[in-house]
Amino acid sequence: MSDFTKSRFNLSRRALMSGAAATLATPGLLRAQSGDAFPASEPAIREKIPVQRNVSSFQQQRWQDHFETLGVGCLLADIESRALHYWGGDGESYFLFPSSVPMSEELTRRGYSKIVRKREEPSWTPTANMRERDPTLPRRIEGGVPGNPLGTRAMYLDWPAYLVHGTHDTRKIGRQSSSGCIGLYNQHVEKLYPMVKIGTQVRLL
Repeated sequence: MSDFTKSRFNLSRRALMSGAAATLATPGLLRAQSGDAFPASEPAIREKIPVQRNVSSFQQQRWQDHFETLGVGCLLADIESRALHYWGGDGESYFLFPSSVPMSEELTRRGYSKIVRKREEPSWTPTANMRERDPTLPRRIEGGVPGNPLGTRAMYLDWPAYLVHGTHDTRKIGRQSSSGCIGLYNQHVEKLYPMVKIGTQVRLL
């Protein structure tokens, strides 16, 4: 691996928080953007990087540009870049994950919300609008079932039927594929879940 490649990727989280790096493009995110389910914190660097879809959009953000206070933490869902940013209430933790976003502008809601509850192995009940669009949908899928659209973890906003959740269908990540929610790889939502507290601020941008 060239010195240039090493210097590009060998960024510490503290350097990112201080603004020393303009772009966060870790090997994990590069793999995730190519469709592989790979933790964003994975330190391994591969000689050959796969197809890099949307990598240039994964830029560091500052919570101060979106929220008045840090509080117990902040989540920013960037619909355009299809990425979810998390800042912890400790003022040091910062994580960036590739995400799925709503299928259309009609299904997209933007603005400020907050996390009001959390569930492990959540059950899924499609809304009336979802069933109207697709009458073949089941009325409910229990938690823990592989086909459950909410994956292994869910964090609910104070907007009805809006969540940040996992997904078993890894093809959805990085795409316009949801009915309004923000989806993550299961391994990413499982990493994020214990850090996010009730009352965490959320912005969909």
